[in-house]
This record gives sequence, structure tokens and C-alpha cells, in this order.
Amino acid sequence: MATIAAGCDHGGFSLKTLLIEHLTESGHDVLDLGTYTNERVDYPDFAETVAKSVASGEASFGLLVCGSGIGVCMVANKIAGIRAATIHDVTSAHLSREHNDANIICLGERLIGPEVAKEALDIFLESEFQEGRHLQRVEKINKIL
Repeated sequence: MATIAAGCDHGGFSLKTLLIEHLTESGHDVLDLGTYTNERVDYPDFAETVAKSVASGEASFGLLVCGSGIGVCMVANKIAGIRAATIHDVTSAHLSREHNDANIICLGERLIGPEVAKEALDIFLESEFQEGRHLQRVEKINKIL
């Protein structure tokens, strides 16, 4: 099982809470890096913290949730070594890992239902990077500053 760093803003608090419970029940270790209420906060603060946790190796993967999943993804991808992907379904979860070696899953609480989110998160964590023709592309991504 993996260590997952989880974070959200107020718009993703309910889904993050549900997904942390799901991850814990599945045997994963979770670092809950906030926010801890549904009071208004700024998503960049939490997305940066989660991304740095993954980039440093403290966590194997990251989970970020906001209203759309887009804002937290944009922030996370500013951190070197991060390949965050906004996920809407099982297919995008699967492909983000197999083709892009994504290490942070970003979800939008306003756009994805809880059951689809759980299934997509499970697939994201179970899928492995295929390397092959995709390795060269990921290496190019990693070189961009």
C-alpha cells in the first residue's frame, strides 16, 4: 500500500473527506494536509503543500480536490517532478498513470460523483506506468523547468 498526501480547498472538502476514509479502509496511509473544514480558503496553499510532499518522496502519490480539479492541478504542476492530472472518469485515471506517469490525481467535487471518484482513485493507484514509447515523453516533461 502507498502513502497518499491529500489536500483540498473548501470546494473539495466533502469529497476529500470521503476519499480519505476510502483510502484508509483500503489500507493506504494518508497524510491529510488540509483544509480541515468547509470554510473558504485559497486552493494554492494546499495544492503546493501536497505537491511538495510528493516531490520530496514523503508521499508516493497525491490527491487534490477543489470545485473543478483544475486550479489545484495548475498549482501542483508548477512543482518540479510533479505530473498532476485532472481526472473525470476511470479512463482518464487509467491513462494518466499508464501513459503519463501522473503522480497526483486532481478531482472536482462539483464535477464528479463520489462513487466515480472512488473508482477513479482506485484505478489511478492500481495502474502502472507502461514506459515504452511513453518514457521518452515523460522524460521530456521532467526536463521542462
